Amino acid sequence: MSETYTSNDILNAIAVAARTLGERKDEVNRLNVFPVPDGDTGTNMSLTVKMVVDNLAKLPIGSSNADVRKAITTGALMGARGNSGVITSQILRGLCEGAADATEFSVASIDKAFDQAVTTAFQAVRKPVEGTILTVLKDTAAAARRANKKKMELDEALAYIVSESYASVQRTPELLPVLAENNVVDAGGYGLAILLDSFVSAITGREAPLGDELAFSRGSEPKVEIEQINDWEGSRFRYCNEFLVDSETLDKDEALDFLSTMGDCELCVGSIPKFKVHVHSNTPDKVLAYFLERGQISEVFIHNMQLQAADRNAKLAEEQKAEHKALGFVAVAAGEGNAKILESLGVDRVVSGGQTMNPSTKDLLDAVNSVNADAVIILPNNSNIIMAAQSCAGVSETPCGVVPTKSVPQAFSAMFAANVEASLEENVEAMSDAIGEVRTGEITQAIKDAKDAHGNPIKNGDTIGIADGSIEAVGASTEEVTLALLESLEAEDADTLTLLAGCDFSDEQLDALVERIEEAYEDLEVDAHRGEQPLYPIVFGLE
Repeated sequence: MSETYTSNDILNAIAVAARTLGERKDEVNRLNVFPVPDGDTGTNMSLTVKMVVDNLAKLPIGSSNADVRKAITTGALMGARGNSGVITSQILRGLCEGAADATEFSVASIDKAFDQAVTTAFQAVRKPVEGTILTVLKDTAAAARRANKKKMELDEALAYIVSESYASVQRTPELLPVLAENNVVDAGGYGLAILLDSFVSAITGREAPLGDELAFSRGSEPKVEIEQINDWEGSRFRYCNEFLVDSETLDKDEALDFLSTMGDCELCVGSIPKFKVHVHSNTPDKVLAYFLERGQISEVFIHNMQLQAADRNAKLAEEQKAEHKALGFVAVAAGEGNAKILESLGVDRVVSGGQTMNPSTKDLLDAVNSVNADAVIILPNNSNIIMAAQSCAGVSETPCGVVPTKSVPQAFSAMFAANVEASLEENVEAMSDAIGEVRTGEITQAIKDAKDAHGNPIKNGDTIGIADGSIEAVGASTEEVTLALLESLEAEDADTLTLLAGCDFSDEQLDALVERIEEAYEDLEVDAHRGEQPLYPIVFGLE
């Protein structure tokens, strides 16, 4: 026989679910690859549900089911934080509305509740995206529908619904490419599955949540540097604005039309007289002014999402620092863009340095010691830094190897040849062989009169092109000298060209240069990036 559960059982299970999500919010936050973290998905969902529990705790003993539902919907609306929190509030509202006529907690009432939750949550989001919390909700509702049609016993149905919820979370990377790229599942969907799982575990008396048995997310490590993309439209907006509105006249459709002109991720949920507003915008003053003309506002939160993202990336970097690995990598580079590319290729620590700012042996040793690895490979990326790197390897307690890279493009090729399952010695040999295939070009400005490799005069201020340490081209512009240097290096015989634009070389200049190169070398694959290195408007690697 299926169990029957009282209202008190359900309320206690809600409290357990809220506490569990609070305990696991950091686990959910780690999965959040979207750039506008809104404070982070796990945190926001947890705060939203916590307000529900706080609201329920204020009810007198023996309160009616209608009062309980109102406390849940009001608490969720008042406590909703960020996109994920607002959507969670609408899921809870839909569940309550769907269960309004239920006389018992049954499979049929669960089916109806989830059906309404889907309707309510999807109505709140103007442009739903597959592979998010909404997909997991929809799949969970479908599981409830199947359980009802199959006339499952209540406990069996609850376990089945939770299992299908987790299965939906596992499928989210198949639906949303950014999740697959970062090797994670959707954070909001996972948070919802945790809520359901812990609720069911509490109400049925199961010893451990089903999610602990699956544990599918725990082996997935999100990338430390996360590309700035918004989960709906793009990430052109800096501020996350959210607040409550008390109004007897607010038209939600008109409000949403206005919010869409202010930014993206716009949400306006609730009903007269209380509404929750959420939008990402660069003009929070205009957003607030609009609603102040139509009612009273309270609980105003304005978050700078760029600063939140930077803080979150720093925290993830610290977590990565603590993870032990067999082989680590330290590289030297100037320019934020170059550092990011190296990190994306697997470099653990990038030491700032290069021409005119060579790091010391101690600088390199400190970087090696900060990598929690059995062995470390150093990529000096400059001929003047190789000796310091070798000195570091000689005094380091951690076994070190040096791959004598003389440029950042060589480091790229070296990292592509790295094999973390091979030994330190095998990697040094393979990576050193790889850099031999790279010809490096550097464009800069002469700081005094001199002569090039062929005895031709160079005047102070001339643009010069250096090929593997030898001045091979002189001219009046970066574009002219780059093309001359490519000709001297016989670029027509190469397959790929990696261009790194310096901090003073604009995107427009870079686009024009790429166009000229592609016209001159039709078979050459050109890969251009923002290296942001100083002094050298262009650095390139030719292979």
